[in-house]
Amino acid sequence: MSAFTVPLIIRGQVIEDNWVTFGGRGGIAEFSAPDPHKYVKQLRLRTPMDLRDMYDVSFEEILDVLQELGERLRLETNPHMQRAYEASLLTSDLTPGLLRYTYEQLLPSYFQKDVVREIAERGVGINYLEGWVEHPLRDGRRMRVRAFGARTLHIAAGNGPVIAAFSMIRNAITRSDAIIKMPSNDPLTGVAVARTLVDMAPDHPVTKHLSAAYWKGGDAEFETQLYRPENLEKIVAWGGFASVQHVTRYIQPGLELISFDPKNSASIIGKEAFASEATLREAASRAALDIGAANQNACTSARVIYVFSGTDEPGLKRLTRLGELIYASMLALPEFISTKPKRYDPELRGHVAALRLDDEWFHVIGGEAGEGAVIVSRLPEAVDFAPMLSCRTANLVPVDDLTQVTAAVTAYTQTVGIYPESLKEELRDQLPLFGAQRLVSLGFASNPTLAAPQDGMEPIRRMCKWIVDECCEWPSGA
Repeated sequence: MSAFTVPLIIRGQVIEDNWVTFGGRGGIAEFSAPDPHKYVKQLRLRTPMDLRDMYDVSFEEILDVLQELGERLRLETNPHMQRAYEASLLTSDLTPGLLRYTYEQLLPSYFQKDVVREIAERGVGINYLEGWVEHPLRDGRRMRVRAFGARTLHIAAGNGPVIAAFSMIRNAITRSDAIIKMPSNDPLTGVAVARTLVDMAPDHPVTKHLSAAYWKGGDAEFETQLYRPENLEKIVAWGGFASVQHVTRYIQPGLELISFDPKNSASIIGKEAFASEATLREAASRAALDIGAANQNACTSARVIYVFSGTDEPGLKRLTRLGELIYASMLALPEFISTKPKRYDPELRGHVAALRLDDEWFHVIGGEAGEGAVIVSRLPEAVDFAPMLSCRTANLVPVDDLTQVTAAVTAYTQTVGIYPESLKEELRDQLPLFGAQRLVSLGFASNPTLAAPQDGMEPIRRMCKWIVDECCEWPSGA
């Protein structure tokens, strides 16, 4: 029996018919949704000319619509969001306290006017979204440039309820047409937001260019009908290695992939942290937040922390002391930021348990009750299962010099939290050469802004089509 239902939203139309059952991720919480095969033709935009109505509304009007939408997403008054929250309690890896904060506070906040305006200005430039921007060139011609929207499929990740909302905001900003594919571990949140928009403004162009649907990833019969250049111009894919790699089979001339690849993040703590008890506790509190926020579910979460403690015996003692403070600070985080994980990964638990028997090379702080742990390495090397670190489990690695850190930074390294600021300024021209994509003050890794580049690119600019109008003077007498 299905635990809940997931309606299909297609450009202002709410479809609750032709139900089929899908299995939740990990066999948890089966749910029902309309059979996607029956609606694949409706998901396609009838003609690109249908996007013309998005250019009949001003950017300020788009801001007004998003602002009102955010106000209507309040959990206490919105039945669609209430159902999404209840469903997420069954499907999400996040615990009730984290989910409630996300639905009550975080998700509605992204739709505020000043937030969206900043995203648009920093991510594209509102003047390019509103009209043609002229640039005189050296040879005398006048070049006019405008950012146009595109027919886009967004494949959302399920590690947080806000991902689908990000796609909706970016779609409205760029005046695009979006089909958002819901993930199996959060199939209802994006649909609930879209349905709220339908209730609020059923005939508005922003509503008429938003679809939210669930289909099982890998359904070749469905995907080969939809994932074509005549239907889509861009695919924005979030997710793990397998899901992103799967999408690449459909990419061809005329269909561009914008991929938020699977990432890992790390931290670097300088020797300055050991200057006093106050700086040590500050660094520990900051690191605990980067590990514990959202229970380490985000790609921005710290997993391996490189510490300039030194690798000699005094340095290892300093590192262990830091590890104890990080563990204590992590457990003290408020429940809307971090809690004991809902489910501690059994394979990870086995690795951590094995390290407890190896006191010569590792020291494990906590973790007996599945609440999270800090693994202190006694060599300048991360544990061999570092990519699996999750569930509030981090690895502190002692280092003597920068080369021991840069050797571990790759193209899969997204965020690097650094303490103190002086060390970040020293490293910011070096770490990007090895692959690091975002450098941030320690303690702020899991507090990103949509107004910044992401994964080493400017995604909203890439979601646009950049069109050029050149005005050239015909030479006199020709």
